[in-house]
Amino acid sequence: MTDTYGGLPFPGTDLALEALRFARDAEDPAIFNHSMRTYLYGRLAGERRGLLPGRDYDDELLFLGCVLHDIGLTPEGDGDRSFDLDGADLAARFLTERGVEPERVEVVWDAIALHLHHEVAVRKRPEIALVTIGAGTDLDLGGEDASALTADLVGRVHAVLPRLHAAAVLHDTIVGQALTGPGTRPGKAPLFSLPGELVRRATGMAWPTWEELMSRPSGWHDYDGYRPAGR
Repeated sequence: MTDTYGGLPFPGTDLALEALRFARDAEDPAIFNHSMRTYLYGRLAGERRGLLPGRDYDDELLFLGCVLHDIGLTPEGDGDRSFDLDGADLAARFLTERGVEPERVEVVWDAIALHLHHEVAVRKRPEIALVTIGAGTDLDLGGEDASALTADLVGRVHAVLPRLHAAAVLHDTIVGQALTGPGTRPGKAPLFSLPGELVRRATGMAWPTWEELMSRPSGWHDYDGYRPAGR
């Protein structure tokens, strides 16, 4: 560890610093600051669980997953899939081009691709789980990790990494990608996903019911003549 950013402790390896600069240059400042706070709060969540860097997890991998977890919300990361998958792919390319071993790249890919899926991510190895926990803590999504943050700590972190309306900027960037990107890209906001739900609420569109989904042209006709048992 080294104090590399405003007196706050972040990994100081060459790769970590390069990833930091990459994210800072590519992302909206509000999203970049959120990504940096994600690492600080993810690491603290690990400590609360008795997990120590170097012993229980790779601190550089945790930082890479955190600082790059929203890189899909950038022009460079904006592809045809939801931002978590686009971001995981961009992060993997970034690391692979710098000679990072495939096994380490895969951990970062998983951390980013799973960070919207809390119940799955928290069952994975710490480098993956703590990205999701740290991001959720910074957005105050509930749980004991957010409530355990002291006012002094939050004040010191926000003095260096101000919020800059983080939640609002994240919302508008996610929705904006889905609605204003090149062409029709349904994969940007899949049905029932977080991006899809944000777009649904922003546009007022209605989700199809399960029966409607299953009745689309497929040739199976599972609902034709069906009567639920007991009715």
